[in-house]
Amino acid sequence: MAKSKKKMTLDRVLSRHGLSSRTKAKDAIQAGMVKVNGKVVRDPEYWLDLQTDTVHFNGKRLRQAHRIYLLFYKPKGVLTSHGDRRGRKTVYDCLNPKLPWVAPVGRLDKNTSGLLLLTNDTDFANHVTSPSSNVSKTYLVKANTLVSDELEIRIRQGFKMKDGKHAQPQSVRRLEDRGKYSWLEITLTEGKNREIHRLLESAGLKVLKLVRTKIGPCTLKGLQIGQWRELLKSELAFFYSMHSKAAAVAESTPGLENTDREFTGKV
Repeated sequence: MAKSKKKMTLDRVLSRHGLSSRTKAKDAIQAGMVKVNGKVVRDPEYWLDLQTDTVHFNGKRLRQAHRIYLLFYKPKGVLTSHGDRRGRKTVYDCLNPKLPWVAPVGRLDKNTSGLLLLTNDTDFANHVTSPSSNVSKTYLVKANTLVSDELEIRIRQGFKMKDGKHAQPQSVRRLEDRGKYSWLEITLTEGKNREIHRLLESAGLKVLKLVRTKIGPCTLKGLQIGQWRELLKSELAFFYSMHSKAAAVAESTPGLENTDREFTGKV
């Protein structure tokens, strides 16, 4: 039987309330820093009801954190992670330390720059990254050679993954031939691991530069590298409407399981 949407594990509650990542939340719970209904609970997988149970973290009652949704222009060479054992720069070094805890919505490779969403609303993040949401992601790509019409067609055709499934871009557009190189604009709807790299490799090409320029209606317009801003109400409304449509399709299609969680973004 599925758990109620008002019930969740203790580590996820801490993460959802914007206190920390789930990894750090587990450490805090196991260290005895969390009480549920006045009693210390050291099990991160402990289930509780948000409507009836009271949680204290480090002596303070847990209250819902202000929801925050950020659009960040990630620089090349910056990691999409919290902390690094080798001391390399992460996206958190670029954000205001006074902000509530936020986590990246998906990832960008170290050498990929461009648009990255961050939020403390885990339901929003799950929706945007879910393949069923069909949220488009657009990239500016520099190929290692001139791209002919034939190579462009091969990139459009996609490639077969190790599991036998076929990965194909939503669109491919050759923007410019500059010297020995071509610039492409490629749009995906799922964003599998290193999909852009594998798309070009399937046509015998390599990626020299990669910039994510758009997610849904969100663009880098007005931002310099390393800057961030909050999402506009109109942008949040778009993601909310996309979720509503996906949920309606899942409910009306026999045999189709709706794996998206409840969407809680406020607009």
